[in-house]
Amino acid sequence: MATAEQWVAGFARRLGLPEPGADEVARILSLARVAAHQSERWAAPLACWLAAAAGLSPEEALTMAESMELPSVEADPEGT
Repeated sequence: MATAEQWVAGFARRLGLPEPGADEVARILSLARVAAHQSERWAAPLACWLAAAAGLSPEEALTMAESMELPSVEADPEGT
């Protein structure tokens, strides 16, 4: 089995893109962490995809995610 670094490098080559640098990787992983901690785990890969689809840099996407104001989810007192 390949390491994560090997897999990412190979996938980048397959896409015709340069391998992400350490700073980019750290920001992308931070974006995934923010998305997962502010909602559910599956939001992490979707947040990264949305950021890329919007043409945002990892730094821009992380800044936006960290500054999001989310509606609070109030528990239903009747349990319905």
